[in-house]
Amino acid sequence: MIAYIRGKLVEKNPAYVVLECNDIAYHINVSVTTYSKIQDLEVCRLYTHYFIKDESLPVLFGFAERLEKDLFLQFLSVNGVGPNTARMILSSYSPTEIREAVIAGNIALLKSIKGIGPKSAKRIILELQDKFAKQVPEGTYSADAHNTPIDEALSALASLSISRPAAKKAIDRAVKENPGLKTVEELIKAALKVI
Repeated sequence: MIAYIRGKLVEKNPAYVVLECNDIAYHINVSVTTYSKIQDLEVCRLYTHYFIKDESLPVLFGFAERLEKDLFLQFLSVNGVGPNTARMILSSYSPTEIREAVIAGNIALLKSIKGIGPKSAKRIILELQDKFAKQVPEGTYSADAHNTPIDEALSALASLSISRPAAKKAIDRAVKENPGLKTVEELIKAALKVI
């Protein structure tokens, strides 16, 4: 319905912002993650999702990154996860950390999020683990200061439709056999040889 809204931030706090665009002010619910990225801005663009359920009032959610919006929609597809729970998940960790936790089956991390119990954590992993492992999110190849060559190699192998566990196993084996591997390209080539 509304892909994104770009405008002036006239009000902002960790729970919602008011974004003015063409003399219309939109009340947009945001995660703490999005808030932290836009809190110092005067003008911003938020990817949006217009949530309507039954006869409740419609609610607009906004995201600083497309990956966060995509994860939000994936979490909504899980039985028992509503928009506020999905927003809490995305407020607790970065989109990349959440995605990696689901792929790795990290139940402990998911249970540490307010509102997520053991059953919900298992359900999220069961329903989303394979989907997340097959997807290569936008920005995977960004030169993030926190990305190591191994992380980048894992992402590249995932883009080749190699499951994350298989890619990790191959990279671990390649590094064990040849500890001198340093660049992303070397890691990918060596991993492909042992898969």
